[in-house]
Amino acid sequence: MNTTLWVIASVLALIFLAAGLMKVGQPREKLAASGMAWTADSSSGVVKAVGAVEVLGAVGLIVPAALGIAPALAAWAALGLAATMLGATVLHLRRKEATALPVALVLFAMAAVVAWGRFGPYAF
Repeated sequence: MNTTLWVIASVLALIFLAAGLMKVGQPREKLAASGMAWTADSSSGVVKAVGAVEVLGAVGLIVPAALGIAPALAAWAALGLAATMLGATVLHLRRKEATALPVALVLFAMAAVVAWGRFGPYAF
């Protein structure tokens, strides 16, 4: 199960790193034009903040545990990303963006599994 948690955490880290860097590095208008409709109704600061949270969460999933420096942070990062995806789910529900819901819910489930495992029976 530990290997499974590492695989899930690695996949999550790659996804959130890519998504976060995209939000931090691209203008809000370009993100909105590429299909992230919610960014058109949010300030640039909010979009950049969400991107920064995603990047920090991605780093937190892997780096502390891999280096053995405060490895418990991996569980907290997973919990934070799960909370982020709950927020994304609420946002997409309110905006009636049904096509975005499955992705948000799958990412929530993956982050919740990692948080459960790292806080629980497979803690570092």
